[in-house]
Formats: sequence, structure tokens, C-alpha cells
Amino acid sequence: MAETRTQLPVSQLRIWKVAHTTFTLDAWEGTPWAVWQTDSVRDAEVLAEFAGRLCYQSWSNPSGRSNQAYLQNILAQEHFSVVEHAGFTVVLLGVSRSCTHELVRHRHFSFSQLSQRFYNEEDAAAVVPPLFREDPEALEILQEVYTTTQRAYRQLVELAQRKLSALPDRRLRRKRAREAARCVLPNMTETHIVMTGNHRSWREFFEKRGSLHADAEIREVALKIFTEVAQPLAPHLYQDFHVAEHLLPTGERVQTLERRRLEADE
Repeated sequence: MAETRTQLPVSQLRIWKVAHTTFTLDAWEGTPWAVWQTDSVRDAEVLAEFAGRLCYQSWSNPSGRSNQAYLQNILAQEHFSVVEHAGFTVVLLGVSRSCTHELVRHRHFSFSQLSQRFYNEEDAAAVVPPLFREDPEALEILQEVYTTTQRAYRQLVELAQRKLSALPDRRLRRKRAREAARCVLPNMTETHIVMTGNHRSWREFFEKRGSLHADAEIREVALKIFTEVAQPLAPHLYQDFHVAEHLLPTGERVQTLERRRLEADE
């Protein structure tokens, strides 16, 4: 009798911004910054300018320099500490375990990730690497891997439950069974993760992971967070970044994040 294969469920990358820093400044009267004015209404940009002006007590602005121009000079001088005060949080769905293994290497971020010890991965979706998404031969191989590993996972969970049947705590039995059985799950297994960082950390992430030499999936993540969250949230903090497109000898069109050098004030 032929084995029934479970159809490969493919997950798509989805991102939501769930939090960001807001700027709140009370008791202006009698403070050094009582004379300060800014033309930005975006919290992260205002906070970065405020922090920079506090460093040098440069509250008056006789030249009428804009927030964008002020932050351009800050970025050109690499005075990145003032960019650290604001940040944002995103939740990522449709990313692979392979991708999050690289994400969590960025130690200046905070992470909360789906637990494979608690969550039942029997029907977990898969994330196909960008290189293979339109390749029938590769998809057929991934289908075989998925069918085999999902069957093995279910069998190992059942075996573990039998071995642990003497444990009276059902929750402990379930957790121990899943933590042992997850050893067969492939790196393409979909996961969910919450990711929080300040804008300096995000800038470093975009520069490194938006590169042509970065992993293709994590580059997609970087580009999506940049274009949908970071740049709309605080464009003056990312004015030295832009999206570029490359045509590779393989015929692939690849988008990357490029950073240009800004000129500092004399």
C-alpha cells in the first residue's frame, strides 16, 4: 500500500510592528530646553535630537536647521549613542528556524520565540528558501523531507509518551515528549518570534543582513522590516539607507539595503 504524503504547507513571511518608543517631555518652563523647537513630529527623531542637543547644550537653533539636517550631522559623525534611546518591537511569523538561528546572534536585540517544547509541531508549516521557491525538483525533495520528518516526529512523541507513562504529571509528560521528538524537525520548520531593539541595533542589523552576502531569507526579513516599519517610523534616522536592486549572472533580481556615507558639518 502506497504511503500517503502530507502536502507541504508553505508559510509566508508576515511582520507586525507592535510597539515603539514615544517622546514625552513635561515641565518645560525654567529648563535649559525651554527655547528648543523641532520640526519633526516623529517620536524617535525628536528623542534623538533632544539627546544630541542635551550632550552639547545646543538648545537654540539660530540657523533654523531642520531635524533631518541635525540628524544627518549626528549620523555622519557616528554619534550613534543618541539613536539608542528609541526603538521598536516587531513580531515575525513565517520565518524558519534556520533564519532565527541567525537572528538571535544579534545580541543587542531582545527575543521571545515559539517554544518547541510546549507547542505541538505535528502540523507545522515549512518555510522554503528563496532559491527553491519556483523550483519543482527542489520542492519535490522538500516535500519528501517534510513527509518523513513529520511522520518521525509523531512516532517519537507517541514512543516518548509510552516511556513516560509512569509520570503522573500530564503536562510534564507532554513537554518531555515534545522536547525529545523535536530533534528530527528540519531547519525549514516555521517559527514565530518577537524582536525588540533600539534604532542603533536596527541600523547595524539592516547594514549587515541587508547585504548581498547575507542569507537570502534573513535579507528578506531585513528588507521587509526596513521598508514597512523602520523607515516609515523614523525616516531621518535611516536617511543614509536605500533599497538597491541587483541583476545576478544567474538571472536573479535581488534587492539589498545599501548605506551611503553622509557628510558632517565643518
